[in-house]
Amino acid sequence: MRILVTGGLGFIGSAVIRRLITATGHEVLNLDARTYAASPEALEGALHHPRHRLLEADIRDGRAVRDAFGSFRPEAVMHLAAESHVDRSIDGPAEFVSTNVVGTLVMLEAAREHWQSLPAAARDGFRFHHVSTDEVFGALEADDPPFHAGTRYDPRSPYSASKAASDHLVRAWQHTYGLPAFVSNTTNNYGPWQFPEKLIPLVALNALEGRTLPVYGDGSNVRDWLHVDDHAEALVLAIERGRPGETYPIGPRQERSNLAVVRAICAVLDRLRPDPAGPRAERLIRFVADRPGHDFRYAMDPSAAEAALGWRARRDFETGLEETLRWYLGNEAWWRPIRERRYAGQRLGGGDAPASAHAVPARAAPGGTGAAPAMEPAAAAGLAEGHPS
Repeated sequence: MRILVTGGLGFIGSAVIRRLITATGHEVLNLDARTYAASPEALEGALHHPRHRLLEADIRDGRAVRDAFGSFRPEAVMHLAAESHVDRSIDGPAEFVSTNVVGTLVMLEAAREHWQSLPAAARDGFRFHHVSTDEVFGALEADDPPFHAGTRYDPRSPYSASKAASDHLVRAWQHTYGLPAFVSNTTNNYGPWQFPEKLIPLVALNALEGRTLPVYGDGSNVRDWLHVDDHAEALVLAIERGRPGETYPIGPRQERSNLAVVRAICAVLDRLRPDPAGPRAERLIRFVADRPGHDFRYAMDPSAAEAALGWRARRDFETGLEETLRWYLGNEAWWRPIRERRYAGQRLGGGDAPASAHAVPARAAPGGTGAAPAMEPAAAAGLAEGHPS
């Protein structure tokens, strides 16, 4: 199968392409705009594989997208390209609407034009898979049942609103024009090659450097954590087996509070790379003012996707987290230049906020010359999460 993948230099997109190349015989055209979060290195051996071709183009560029369809003649589309960082959407919502909504419109129209040009048998087999997030469904309380495919949409941030709009466009093109499209919604992802603005790599790298670990509110916000390679497996099965008009909720049933995740990261790092100054959680965690509109809990019921796709998440969170942290410890050559030149950990999404009255005091950083500042320019854990991208 010839598959056009958008956003294949991103965190989830690169994992999808790695799986397509190593576990299937599919041919891939990777259309990516190479934004700040793009990492060609994340493709690993797939980057120069003969079944993979990289095309630098923006999904909002109608001519470039139509040319890609015309030259590659895809039999399926996996649309992952999106702006995905909630903090950045608060600071700059227009870019999220432009990429996530307008870009999806451009992709749908190019796909429809291409699909309508195909012979009847090829039209029947064509698929447009739109990859989305659980955030479109709003927020859950502690005792609420998880989101499912029929949950009413209730987006709360510029990011989730832009993804909700793109989901609606995909379903409208399927209903109005017959484009054989479907949607998958997933929970927070984590794993190797994740850009260090997201919670797990951000906290891990700050902890390794002895920097404070700001946690929004009291850290009780809950997310359901899915390893990116498990997600990639589900997405590849979806493009092979998915049915037009369906929604596939993908999740691992592994809910954790943000504070529990931060503490777990510290515990693993304390074991793998002990700090002479002592356990990190007690020294580095501090609670800071919450971000605007911070949803309390997200979780997905993946039963429908598990049954339809024959898939289930393979990794438990503790195993996946340690695997991920070992990867970051062994790949400083990748993340260090990013921290120094592209994103140093500064807080986004509402500006700097003072620590709350119950902040944990910071002590001297290991190897440092004095006490850590009361508030460093680091993003707050619990905001820079692992949303699909």
